[in-house]
This record gives sequence, structure tokens and C-alpha cells, in this order.
Amino acid sequence: ATTDPRTEELFSTSTARGTAVIHRCKQAEMSWVARCGVPVVLLCLLALLCANLLLYLYLDALNQDPQSEAHGQTRCPPQHFKVGTMTSCAAWLRCQEIRSHVRRVKLIGQGAVKKVYLAEWRGQKVALSVLSSDQYSDDFLHGLAMLRSLQSARVVALVGACEEDAVFVTEYHPLGSALTLDATLAHDKHRWQNTWQTRLQLALDYLSFLAFLHNSPVGVRVMCDSNDLHKTLSQFLLSTDIRLLANDLDALPEVKRELVGVKCGHQRLHGDFVAPEQLWPYGEEVPFSDEAMPAYDEKTDIWKIPDVMHFMLGSILESDVIHFHLFQIHAECKRKEAHMRPTALEVLAVYRSVFDTMMESQSRRVRDML
Repeated sequence: ATTDPRTEELFSTSTARGTAVIHRCKQAEMSWVARCGVPVVLLCLLALLCANLLLYLYLDALNQDPQSEAHGQTRCPPQHFKVGTMTSCAAWLRCQEIRSHVRRVKLIGQGAVKKVYLAEWRGQKVALSVLSSDQYSDDFLHGLAMLRSLQSARVVALVGACEEDAVFVTEYHPLGSALTLDATLAHDKHRWQNTWQTRLQLALDYLSFLAFLHNSPVGVRVMCDSNDLHKTLSQFLLSTDIRLLANDLDALPEVKRELVGVKCGHQRLHGDFVAPEQLWPYGEEVPFSDEAMPAYDEKTDIWKIPDVMHFMLGSILESDVIHFHLFQIHAECKRKEAHMRPTALEVLAVYRSVFDTMMESQSRRVRDML
């Protein structure tokens, strides 16, 4: 069949026009890539650099000194304090100021020696401790004397005192005692902090306080309110940044080397938590006698370390590895011969070494991912 010339001309024209349109589309596509593709690539590179920067900042945070004393109250001159939203330090409150400006809000704790109230002072939340009974006046005043003498990053901040009214005021910590640790770390607000780093740091805080107590400015002191795990943990507060602060210092007798030692109370002690030398040594046939009970020293605190540490470390990931590293020092803490046990400083040194080793191992693993 013969093709009409006009049809051929129309076909050729259409084809040419189609080719031109396709060519223009390709040019437009290349122009778009030139204009938009390069910024997209740059954005991707920038995101990658930011991710690497965040990882390095994380590693830097991991490698900060675990014993930094930045936690707790900002250091003030002796006999001064700074709590809550205060921007400068103030002198310890005296009787008149406490009577006039410290207002009780509610009861938050009670023991044999004192009652503790949440209180308010000039817009700041504080804890007000009040003597429960006159028969425990000596214990109350002893606790106040220890608070005054042992002020440091390891001890709750004293705000003021009035011995005439048998009251004293301290910094308020809303999380309460160390007994709340597991519940606190299970809460949505703090769940991200339930890590081996947090828990091992709490263990270091506890050991740091023991080492400080056994080498304190007021002599070698023993934690006598520690006849079971519950009582021991109740002596410490948990700060909002999840650090440990010694709080209840009502029973810290001094070990004087020229004497025979100390006794924690006048009653017979029982159980595996207390050290062997704190148990009545003469059997069930001999009635207990406080006069006949031998005295002991600060090594009773060392015996209890593994049990307290088991609670602090919990069952989080890596706890098995930590327990493995600490097996030997814990075995030494549990020696029946008190003089054979390590000092608190020696135990603390081992814990610090384990912390540093695990941090370095984690840092290497993160760097290998970069």
C-alpha cells in the first residue's frame, strides 16, 4: 500500500516533537539533580557527622571520673549551706530562725530517736528532725554532733539546728532512703538510669562513705545501726541524680585503739548479716551478758559489704560480670578473722578498678562501631 505523503510528513513532525520533549525532560531532570541532589548529599554527610559527634560525647561522659564530688549540695564554707533554688550560701540556721521561719508540712518518717517532717523554709523544702522521746536525747545529740563534724559530699547537708528545742534541719531529698532504689529505677522517669554504671556508682558511694567514716576527722567510726540489710539501707538517702548520701548518723561510736573497741547496743545480736565477732560467743547454755560480750572494731562494717553490694547491683545486664570481678575481694570481706579482712579503702580501690576496666571495655566496643 502506498502511504500518503501528508501522513508521512505529519508522523515525522510528531516524532521530532516527541524527541524534543523527551530531551527537554532529561535536561530538566539533570538540572534538578544539580540543584537539589547535592544539598541532599550534604545533609546526609552532616547527619553522619552529628551522629559521630554524639557518640564521642557519650564516650567522653562515660570516661568522666566516677568519684566526682559534684553530686549533692554545692560546696559551701564551713557552717554554711545551699539547698534547692538558692544561688548563694547561707549560715546555718539558729533557734530564732528555725522557730520563726521553718514550717512543718507533713510527717515523712519516724524512728525510735526522732520524727522527720517535710518542712518549708523561705520557699525551700527542707527536712525537720524532732526528738521523739527524752530517753533518746543522747542519741539525738550524738547524731547532730556527727552531722556537724562529718559535713562533706558524702553526707546530707545540715541546714541548721536548735539544741534547746531538740530539732535540726537538713536538706530534703524526695526519693527517700536507699530502700526505694529498685522502685525508683523501675519508674518511667528513671528507667533509663537502671544500668550497671548507675548501680556500680551507688556501690562506690557507699564504699566512699565507709572509707571516710573509718578515717574521719573525728576518729575511726563504726556504723552501729546496721544489724540487718533493711536497717543499713535506711541510713542513706537517694538523691534526685541517683547518688547515695549518708543521713542517719545517730549511732557512730568511735574506735579508740588504746581501748578494747565498741559494742553496737546492749542487746544480743543474731543472724548472718552481722559480723561473727558481733555474735554471742559463749553458746546457748550461757545467758547473754553485756559486760561479758567482747568488743569489736570497724571491721564489722567490712563483713557487711558483699550483702549491701548485692542489693545495690541488682540483676541488671552485666551484673554477673561485675560479681565475677569482685568475687575475690568479697571473699576477703567475709573472712571470719576480723583482722584478716581488707580495709574500706582497699575494697574501694578494687571497686574503682573494676569500674574503670568495664568503662574502658565499653568505650572500646562503642569506638569499634564508629
